[in-house]
Amino acid sequence: MKKIKEKPSKRKKNQWARLFLSLFVGLSAAAITLLILMLLDGRHKEFFLLGEEHVRLEYGEDYTDPGVEILTVGRLLPSFIEPERVYARQTPDTRRLGTQELEYLIASNGKEYRLTRYLEIVDSVPPQIELTPIPDGEEPSWLRGGYIEPGYRATDNVDGDLTASVAAALENDRVVYTVADRSGNTAQVERLLPAGLDAPVIELVGGETLRVPSAMSWEDPGFHVTDGKGTDLSALVTVEGEVIAYRSGDYELVYRLENALGEEVVARRTVTVEPVRQSDTVIPDQKTIYLTFDDGPGPYTDWLLDVLARYNVKATFFVTGNQKDYRDCITRAHEEGHTVAVHSMTHNYYGIYASEEAFLEDFMACEDMIHELTGSYTNVFRFPGGSSNTVSRFNPGIMSRLATMMPDMGYYYFDWNVDSNDAGGASSSDEVYWNVVGGCSHGANVVLQHDIKDFSVAAVERIIIWGLNNGYQFLPLDGSSYGAHHGLNN
Repeated sequence: MKKIKEKPSKRKKNQWARLFLSLFVGLSAAAITLLILMLLDGRHKEFFLLGEEHVRLEYGEDYTDPGVEILTVGRLLPSFIEPERVYARQTPDTRRLGTQELEYLIASNGKEYRLTRYLEIVDSVPPQIELTPIPDGEEPSWLRGGYIEPGYRATDNVDGDLTASVAAALENDRVVYTVADRSGNTAQVERLLPAGLDAPVIELVGGETLRVPSAMSWEDPGFHVTDGKGTDLSALVTVEGEVIAYRSGDYELVYRLENALGEEVVARRTVTVEPVRQSDTVIPDQKTIYLTFDDGPGPYTDWLLDVLARYNVKATFFVTGNQKDYRDCITRAHEEGHTVAVHSMTHNYYGIYASEEAFLEDFMACEDMIHELTGSYTNVFRFPGGSSNTVSRFNPGIMSRLATMMPDMGYYYFDWNVDSNDAGGASSSDEVYWNVVGGCSHGANVVLQHDIKDFSVAAVERIIIWGLNNGYQFLPLDGSSYGAHHGLNN
């Protein structure tokens, strides 16, 4: 039999159609209702800083950004949190003091939103002071203010080494150390000091009164100061006053030791500078010529020494340091029995007569040169220009002061009473010869010549021959010789 497929009935078809229509209408109504709810709900996104808007952090403290939370909200439907967070665009630097801004940039629905968090980086940690212990046996004594600080070190988490900024102050029985960093944080520590001992005594070497001869310089014989523990405190004593060794008179020196409480230990010394007694002047019974030569040595000094040696005549050389190439003549003159004396190291009038100190500096330089070349110092000299010079008048009274000061120190200065005029108008050996022999008297004759002048040296042999033929003796100057002093003009 042929199987016949049964066709659905028209009624059944209508049932399915109604079912689909009902479902569609229901779904459309729900969608429309939801759409209406969403329009009425005003659903949108809001952004919230997680954590505090203003955050205070310690310098160097670690910081983790909590970020921004995104929340979808509406008036009717429930709110919900988005799964993603927004984090700051910058990384804060907590090693930089001050306020920093962290900015959050958010893009939503074609718009940009910005939120800002403020981080205040502060330093509230005080510095640290570490004291170096006082070594055994070095504890301070009565002189609490003068003890040797064993040391300390100050550090700060921001400013680093603050040792140089530490203020140390003595307060009774302790030392208080204080330091502050630039943020105003302060630290203070104390070091207790041992109980003080009795005040030390300043013992003056040589006593409280000294009498010393006038000299170029004077050196304090010193003093001793120890506390009860035997600690030497001499280096902490201050000395007030001055001894001008080349100027006779009385001088007071005050030796003072003070502690942190203002208590003092004081000792006083009186130093009397006395003039050196001058030798008595001896005028020879025989007619005498003292040949003296200034401003050398020079290129003609060896020639002069040969002439003097030929007649066994001793002379006096007032030397300078101006010509180094001929300084061996100074050694020779000394070895051959002549007097080598100071004239000037530089012969610069405006330098050496600027002050007493300037004169002495030049004088001692010449003295040292003579000692180096001869092994001996001298006490004989001639003022550059003579004691009667007027070139020194730019310093009023300097010659009057020097003419007193130098003899007080045991030095003998010599002018002249016979001038060869070789530094003035004379220009030939004949003129020098006649100026000398014509100026000699029957007493002591101190002759001025210059061994840097060839024509003056050329006249010496004739002068010696004339002198010997006329009963004169020739001598070098020493401390007992006739000074032939001029009148002072300044």
